[in-house]
Amino acid sequence: MFPPRQKLPEGDAAIRATDSDAAVARLSAVQKRYLTDPFILPFVSRPHLQQPRPPLINIGTYVRSEALDELVNGWLALSEQEGTQCQIVSLGAGSDTRFWRIATGPKKDVLAKYIEIDFAENTTKKAMAIRKSKELSAVLGKPEDVSLAGGGTALHSPVYHLLAADLRSPPADTLAPLLATESKPLLSPTLPTLLLFECVLAYMRPEASNATLQWFTDYFSVSQEASRGVLGCIVYEMFSLEDAFGKVMVNNLKARNVTLPGTEPYRTFASLPTRFLQHDWEVALALTLKDIRRQYIDPSELERYA
Repeated sequence: MFPPRQKLPEGDAAIRATDSDAAVARLSAVQKRYLTDPFILPFVSRPHLQQPRPPLINIGTYVRSEALDELVNGWLALSEQEGTQCQIVSLGAGSDTRFWRIATGPKKDVLAKYIEIDFAENTTKKAMAIRKSKELSAVLGKPEDVSLAGGGTALHSPVYHLLAADLRSPPADTLAPLLATESKPLLSPTLPTLLLFECVLAYMRPEASNATLQWFTDYFSVSQEASRGVLGCIVYEMFSLEDAFGKVMVNNLKARNVTLPGTEPYRTFASLPTRFLQHDWEVALALTLKDIRRQYIDPSELERYA
C-alpha cells in the first residue's frame, strides 16, 4: 500500500519553498567542494538528511554564485577605491549568506549597511537561525547591539538589518516605512547603493516589480545632485522560457503550484536591460550564463568541474 500523497504547498508557501531548494542546492555544492561557504549550514533544515544534488545542479549553483560574487565584489572594490562606504539591499534574500561572507572578508569595512527584505515567514525563520548560531551571531557584533523587532520578524545590528515585507504590495506602504522614515532613514540616499534581486522579479507581477524598481530610482533622485548616491542593481533571472529547457522548467514549477508572472513581458534577451532603462537607469547590460562562464570563470575551474 502506498503512503498518502503529500500535499504540495500553495500560493506564497510554494514560492517560499523555492528558497529552501536553493539553500539545499548550495549546501550540496559546498559539500561536493564546488563552493566554499562556512555559513550555509544553519540555514538548511535537517542538513544531515539532505541528499546531494546531481552534478549539473552543482555546476549551475557554482556558476551562479561565482558570477554574483564577482559583480558584488566589484561594487565593493569600486566603493573602496573611491574612499566611501556603500549599502547593499537584498530583496527576496531568503537564506542567502552573502552578508556573512562579506563581513568576514577583506571588504568588510566598506559596508555601511546590509539590508535584507523578504516575506515575514522567511525573515522569522532566518532570524531564529541567526540567534541559534554562535558563528552567525558573532559576525553581527556585540550581543547588546543586536535586537529582534516586529514580533521576531525583523533583526537589527549595527550593519546588518533583516526586514519583513511583501514586495508585491505598494512600495509606499512597505519600503517607505521600513527604509525611508523622515527622522532617521535606514537607507541613506547619499551613499552608493546596490540592489540585489536573485530569482525574485519572476515571481512578481510586472506592475509590482516595476513599482519597486521605480521607488528606488525615485528615492535616490530626491537628494541634491552633489550628494546623491549612485544606485546600482544586479538581477539574476530566467528568460526565454519558450525553448525546450524553459518549458520543462515552467512545467516543473507549475507541478509545484509555482508560476512566473514576471517573465511574460520580458521574454527576450534585449528586453531585460531595456526594462531598467525605462525606469531611469542610465546604463543596463545583460549577460547569459554562457557569457558568464566565458568571461568570469577561470577555464581551469570549469575543467575541474566538468
